[in-house]
Amino acid sequence: MEPRILARAEHPISRRDIDANVLKVLYRLAGAGFDAYLVGGGVRDLMLSRKPKDFDVATSAHPQQVRDLFRNSRMIGRRFRLVHVFFGRQNVEVATFRKQAEAVADTDDPLIRLDNTFGTPQEDAFRRDFTVNALFYSPQTFQVVDFPGGVDDLEARLIRTIGDPELRMREDPVRMMRAVRFAAKLGFEIEPATRAAIGRHRADLDKASVPRLVDETYKTLGQPEAAHALVLMEELGLLEHVIPVLASHLKSRGATLAEQPAVRNMAALGRAIASGLSPDHAIVLAALMLDLYRDEHRRERGDPRRVDILGELRARGFARGDTEQMRLILEAFQNLAAPTRRTRRLMRRPYFPDARMFFEMTAPTYSIDATRTIRFLADPDAFTASAAASPVNGAQPPAGNRRRRRRRRRRSRRGVATVASSDMNGASTSALSPDPTRRD
Repeated sequence: MEPRILARAEHPISRRDIDANVLKVLYRLAGAGFDAYLVGGGVRDLMLSRKPKDFDVATSAHPQQVRDLFRNSRMIGRRFRLVHVFFGRQNVEVATFRKQAEAVADTDDPLIRLDNTFGTPQEDAFRRDFTVNALFYSPQTFQVVDFPGGVDDLEARLIRTIGDPELRMREDPVRMMRAVRFAAKLGFEIEPATRAAIGRHRADLDKASVPRLVDETYKTLGQPEAAHALVLMEELGLLEHVIPVLASHLKSRGATLAEQPAVRNMAALGRAIASGLSPDHAIVLAALMLDLYRDEHRRERGDPRRVDILGELRARGFARGDTEQMRLILEAFQNLAAPTRRTRRLMRRPYFPDARMFFEMTAPTYSIDATRTIRFLADPDAFTASAAASPVNGAQPPAGNRRRRRRRRRRSRRGVATVASSDMNGASTSALSPDPTRRD
């Protein structure tokens, strides 16, 4: 099959948009007589005039040959060897062209278990997942090489598998999540046959590598288009195989997906990411689970409807460290939503900066005035005076403030009684002066 080749005048890619260290790697490989291309998502984003997050290099050089060319490199990986070329903290990943994935011969299950045979550029292109991710760019000829038809799908704004979508989803079920991630990120539609294959084989996610599925979940939901990604996951039936407890919560709400608080929380997270936030896993989980957590927080102990959120997440492969940090952030949200003097103790906790940022980000979903809470943390006494007349978010004044007022009223009543007694005895003691005969 002959590839479609776009000359320099037919595409928008310029070497000025490619990282200088990536170009060094490409030129050295080419200078040593090897084929070398910029591949994958970097080419896709450049074709869309977007700034790539990173760049990948594919070459005909075998890993040891790449290692011999670059002293500032090391080989990684067990199943398939890759080379990372280091430039300070930056590293450029270099992979050797691979063949189409090999399925196990004696089974009807096409799940990929062997994927480690070297190949040609064309074979490497056709082993990739989606057409838009299989474009090659040559810095020597300035050409874009398109084997599977990715250029047409970029123009049509479609996410389409390479080859039979039924087989490709069964080979690697995590591709279903990748389809959602790219559709949300790029604002593309999932091509009908690909979408239908996802619907038929979504249960295969239960057979996927748990660490890979969790990692892909964070990538899918930790992007500026997080809300769109969550809606797609639910619409395609993937969420019930990734985080079933959240899927059940969304179904129980009844409202349209776009109006659900969980989706609005993810939209708030997405806006923060677009503004430069790089959230850790706990923040992503907290945004996902906040609305469910608030529902559970209102239920009595022993209620059969209560859900063990942490247990459910850990059962799906989410790390204990991430879920524990999520729990602290969610508990802090409740404290910040209805602050008392005890709430100020949160400021000494190491997780408080994340908790405060998360609270300010998601409070508008629940019509909570975060600015008043922040003023309380800065000066609780000043806040108490104003809260007495106008409690935060329509709630009653904090219990600690009410107790202090009751104590002041009791002291005041005792002072009035002392004055009345003095007047009756003809004395002239003042309510502001202590009774010299009283023992405290």
